[in-house]
Amino acid sequence: MARDAPIIDSYAPGGFRLSGAWRPGSVLIVDDVAQPWPVARPDEITPESLAPVVAAGRANTEFLLIGMGAANALPPRAVREALAAAGLGLEFMDTPEAARLYNVLTAEGRRLACALIAL
Repeated sequence: MARDAPIIDSYAPGGFRLSGAWRPGSVLIVDDVAQPWPVARPDEITPESLAPVVAAGRANTEFLLIGMGAANALPPRAVREALAAAGLGLEFMDTPEAARLYNVLTAEGRRLACALIAL
């Protein structure tokens, strides 16, 4: 990895293995630091739940990658508008695809935030 970003080793129902450590529940990775994310379903994503991403700003984050759970879904309009207002890009897909893409992009040295809803 180009930075000290955590690696998503695996995902399973109920959480993720990040750089060898099990993390129960959904996860938010901002500035290469993983933290619990209190979101269990796509309709629970709010601008407030993504405040750390907006706070990191464009200087540290190119875009947010969201893993929407078992199936892809459109993030709520308020979330899309808040990220656009902050000048941050948004990519979203199902969680398994987002986990794989996150690892590829961080290995390339890309600066992104990642929010993953646990399966």
